[in-house]
Amino acid sequence: MFERIRHMLVKEFIQILRDPRMRYFIFVPPIIQLFIFGYAATMDVRHIATAVYDLDNSVASRELVGRFVGSGYFDIFEHVDTNERATELMNRSLVRVILRFDAGFQSSLLAGQSAPVQLIVDGTDSNTAGVVLQYGTKIAQQFSKDRFTERLARTLGVTPASPGLTIQTRTWFNENLESRSFYIPGLIAIIVMLTTLTLTSMAVVREKEIGTMEQVMVTPIRPAEFILGKTVPSATIGIIDMIIIAVIAVLWFGIPIRGSYLLLLFATGLYLMTSLGFGLLISTACQTQQQALMITFFFFFPAVLLSGFMFPIQNMPRIVQWITCVNPLRYFMVIIRGIFLKGIGIDILWPQMLALFLIGVATLFLATKRLHKTLA
Repeated sequence: MFERIRHMLVKEFIQILRDPRMRYFIFVPPIIQLFIFGYAATMDVRHIATAVYDLDNSVASRELVGRFVGSGYFDIFEHVDTNERATELMNRSLVRVILRFDAGFQSSLLAGQSAPVQLIVDGTDSNTAGVVLQYGTKIAQQFSKDRFTERLARTLGVTPASPGLTIQTRTWFNENLESRSFYIPGLIAIIVMLTTLTLTSMAVVREKEIGTMEQVMVTPIRPAEFILGKTVPSATIGIIDMIIIAVIAVLWFGIPIRGSYLLLLFATGLYLMTSLGFGLLISTACQTQQQALMITFFFFFPAVLLSGFMFPIQNMPRIVQWITCVNPLRYFMVIIRGIFLKGIGIDILWPQMLALFLIGVATLFLATKRLHKTLA
């Protein structure tokens, strides 16, 4: 048995690595994807293009505009003087925000009256719009508070004491609240799944297309040994890819690994067992590589969307949450973020690891049974 498996492993490694284009595919694209998505996948909102429509043109309005610019979140794109121009800039998506002051803004402030400011936000992207509104509201509230304090100081001759209640905040795990630290560990899981899933989904069907499946059928190799021979090389490549892109994430992007490296490798092995199992199951069910590729992407994109990478699973409908229970990416997303950012161990992550183990065993078993039917 071991001799048959050894020959199968040697054959697979030679078949995978002898093609220069295949070597390029399994090692270079994952690195390129990490760099591209590492910079692109961020929810941080900076340099928001802003138009100012100032009908008051006073010292107070210019001071508030200066505070928006000084916050680092807003960049003034243009000062407009008509409603039509402001509407045009928003329609063309040249600006995301319009800051409008009506005439009499400063006089209302000096009189101690309400001085409304209109903050018009492009709501096409609701998440970004919500963040922008929070930024703008906070700046305006601080401006109003400072103005009120100055007015009391001029009227009473003393500066009012600050409130006795203060809130001290502390952020755990992601101290600087950088979305990149949250997304890059998830990107690692996605890239590793895409690479290994693509490799294994083509493994068996490629044997059928090039005509070597008949040779396998007449050999004494068993289906389980054949599946093992197809799995180990792809798992080895997956581990190497994982190590390479994890090193890049730490050294280039500065993402910390606070947990155990060995635990991360062990969890990656369980995760690869599931992705390889799904890939082999797809491969045994298809007759051509085109079919396998289409089914792979049909499986991959819902797996990403239902993994909690972009959308919290708790916010999904109940039936969709049940569907995510068979998604291995969901469990590994919790594991890799927990090890990278929180430094938690197996005492907390064991339910996710157990789920990966069960899914991996089930998919590999089904792939073996499916191959047995094919060989019969």
